[in-house]
Amino acid sequence: MSLRDFAAYLGVSDRTVSNWEGGGAGYQPRAESQAVLDTALDRASNEAQARFAAALGTNGAAPPVTGQIEVDSHKFLPVFIGVERAGRLRAHMRPSAHDGWLESSSAHVDHPEAQECVLHVFACGVAVFHLVQPHQPAALTDLAVWRYRSYASDLPWARDKLRDLLDEEPAGVPNPEYVLSLYWLTSGPWSGDAHDTALRLLSTPSVLVDRGAPDGPAPLGGAVEESLLATGFDHPDIVSFGVRGVSTAYAGWSGVAYASHSRERSLTIDELVTCELTVQALWCFTRQVQQMIEDGQDPFMPEQYGWRFLRAASSRLTTARAQETAQHVLMREAIMKTSGLAERLRAAQDALREGVG
Repeated sequence: MSLRDFAAYLGVSDRTVSNWEGGGAGYQPRAESQAVLDTALDRASNEAQARFAAALGTNGAAPPVTGQIEVDSHKFLPVFIGVERAGRLRAHMRPSAHDGWLESSSAHVDHPEAQECVLHVFACGVAVFHLVQPHQPAALTDLAVWRYRSYASDLPWARDKLRDLLDEEPAGVPNPEYVLSLYWLTSGPWSGDAHDTALRLLSTPSVLVDRGAPDGPAPLGGAVEESLLATGFDHPDIVSFGVRGVSTAYAGWSGVAYASHSRERSLTIDELVTCELTVQALWCFTRQVQQMIEDGQDPFMPEQYGWRFLRAASSRLTTARAQETAQHVLMREAIMKTSGLAERLRAAQDALREGVG
């Protein structure tokens, strides 16, 4: 390929490839550029890979696995507290900057382990704790086990924190029911297919954990993680929303895993967090409507948050906007599909409409 054709194939600028060539044998591209080149090599024909190995004098041997895992864990813990309570909390908070159509306010709160914890309170009656916890695990299995074990303390902590903020008895504050994770992978020892598999495993950590172990969640016996990384892992419920040469990204039933290969063109962590906050708030809201029905009650919400509110929310989340990039659309569609929110919105909308009738 010509320099221009090769740059277009990789999804980088002509100048970037020129810098690689001009740097000589001692030049080391940035990590995201190395990932793009690794992907291109893995997708090349066997003949091309053999020529490449011969030119380097490696005889086709795989490069040694080096580097450590660095990942930022973002947890979301939603609780339905009702419109009245939400109004009381929001009176002491600053308005949130994200997605003005779903009105909310936010404030930093203390958490015993998180690097950062922000409480987002939505006017529709949902509070969502967002915990940021960086990790450097020895293996993905360690991170998966930590995720499930930390639930045992994070869920009651969220309830107690809301109790303190609302100055209410413990029995009056409901428990969070659903925890979704967002993993932002910044570094890892894998390349090629193994890197792709690692992101898939991050989006579905339950495959690495024995959640029924007597002493609580524990690593699965044997070299499960090594085997999956070597042979590959997939599941019909995992949805890819990565863009070639830009990012590797998957949404699964436990959350989202994302790795940026081109910071200039990939999604930002704030964009991912904003989407997750919106989805989690509405998931929790519709869960409350479902709970009312299961308790034998006629579902009811204040008029401004009735079925028309849900109809508008459904339209905003399922219809592409003129200002959205293709990456935003792919992200939103993947998260909506794996969370099951679209179906929940329709069911809650129908239930509230029937209640009005």
